Amino acid sequence: MVGIGPFITIPGFIAAMHGPQALIAWVVAAVLVICDGLVWSELGAALPGSGGTYHFLREIFGKQDAGWKRMLPFLFVWQFLVSGTMEVASGYIGAMPYVEFVFPGLSDALHTWHVPGGTSTLAACCCLVVTWMLSRRINVIGWFGIVLCTGTILTVVTVIVSGLTHFNAALLTLPPDAFRIDSKWVNGLGAAMLIAIYDYLGYYNICHLGEEVRDPGKTIPRAVITSVIVVAAVYLMMNVSIIAVIPWEQAMKSEHIASLFMETLYGRRIAVLFTGLILWTVLACMFAITLGYSRIPFAAATNGDFLAIFSRVHPTKRYPTVSLWTLGVLTAIFCYLPLQTVIETAVTVRILVQFVAQIFGLHVLRTTRPDIVMPFRMWFYPLPSLIALLGWLFVLGTRLQLLGTAVGVIVSGIVVYQIFLAKSVVKSNPS
Repeated sequence: MVGIGPFITIPGFIAAMHGPQALIAWVVAAVLVICDGLVWSELGAALPGSGGTYHFLREIFGKQDAGWKRMLPFLFVWQFLVSGTMEVASGYIGAMPYVEFVFPGLSDALHTWHVPGGTSTLAACCCLVVTWMLSRRINVIGWFGIVLCTGTILTVVTVIVSGLTHFNAALLTLPPDAFRIDSKWVNGLGAAMLIAIYDYLGYYNICHLGEEVRDPGKTIPRAVITSVIVVAAVYLMMNVSIIAVIPWEQAMKSEHIASLFMETLYGRRIAVLFTGLILWTVLACMFAITLGYSRIPFAAATNGDFLAIFSRVHPTKRYPTVSLWTLGVLTAIFCYLPLQTVIETAVTVRILVQFVAQIFGLHVLRTTRPDIVMPFRMWFYPLPSLIALLGWLFVLGTRLQLLGTAVGVIVSGIVVYQIFLAKSVVKSNPS
């Protein structure tokens, strides 16, 4: 959950509302994801299994013989091939300005060497290297994860401690119209919330590996809610720490804000060393998220709810070969898109088929499936789920220009699902 997000989104986040008042969006988004986290917690505790949303939708809707209910799990996995890989690609894209901070002449060198795409190609290659690192047994991957996580914690703590010890409250000045609420302010809030939500993504990752969780009825809710609260506090401190050292007018124009932050405090040499830690954090984040995401299409295909080829595993190392490398290649392709495009599209596409669908699924589960034991129930039901639903719809309402992409992904998924269903019928009735 803790990764490259704040290091690449702080400039756009501040620019969305043109001032440090954008921190309101962090708090509002935190409330939204806590409410949504309660939805995840209840579903994860009641229906522990691999695949996260896919697994939930399948258990609630997808065991029907036919119809739109069975289509929901398929559509989730289909859109996930776009939204999930775009989310991962954003990390590689956002890391490139930090690489250029360490190697100032990198872009020119790539141009001289006639490398097509420049730093985008470098980002794509890094993605494929991480995919290769994940192409091994899960116990080896576990040790990789522990080592990488250590560097991530060190990076975050360094930023917070450095910022708080050099805190300059005078820099936290607000523009004159900071709280003049009009359509521009509301749209800015929605844009800033979308960025904050992107940074919070990952609070539900434990649900992707539900079958491997000990005592899921207690562990999953604790993991989800604790992670949201802790990371919300950590990210808020990181944002405040940085804009209390770098004037927000300057911060919202920087492509490598964390390196600029350290250079302002300690000079370029220390900033370059710290940038190495940031790139370490990117590697750790991309490693962990790709690992979890690769299991989603695999789980769906294994259960017969997605394209069968995604169920293939390596004969000796036992990792999901097609699922992992499909995600890796798609991520590499999306590395050639602009950063803002992949962030906004990833969140917008996912809201419709994942977050909103899950909320309705939870209400269906509560009212129609008395046979399922629910070891955790959200507090003050149904209020948190309604707050989450309104929050997701608000974000969508302020980003209407992206709905066309989301609808296009869904429509294409419906077409592919009909082909998939027809082939499934043929296989089950060969005569």
